[in-house]
Amino acid sequence: VQLQASGGGLVQAGGSLRLSCAASGRTFSNYRMGWFRQAPGKEREFVANIDWSGSTTYYADSAKGRFTISRDNAKNTVYLQMNSLKPEDTAVYYCAAAKYGSVYDVWGQGTQVTVSS
Repeated sequence: VQLQASGGGLVQAGGSLRLSCAASGRTFSNYRMGWFRQAPGKEREFVANIDWSGSTTYYADSAKGRFTISRDNAKNTVYLQMNSLKPEDTAVYYCAAAKYGSVYDVWGQGTQVTVSS
């Protein structure tokens, strides 16, 4: 599977963005999907993930209550709806796929999210 993230941009604090990650290949539904982010000068961190069926999701504390991960297996796409954005959410956001457990071995190219105060 190959991944292509999109939907990033510049938004004011309190605003919203929806990131999309389109996957190529017929086995998308076999993968757990995750979103990660990396801010300048910081390590990449986990944001959220979703199991193959979309029934189980998990969020980092920083994302709980503000971000929602979802997937549409018919469209081979995973989404990250981000609401109430804060300047500290500024980062490059990456989608990733894990075929076994939580070992993410396929990564997209990243999309920049910038939140102005």
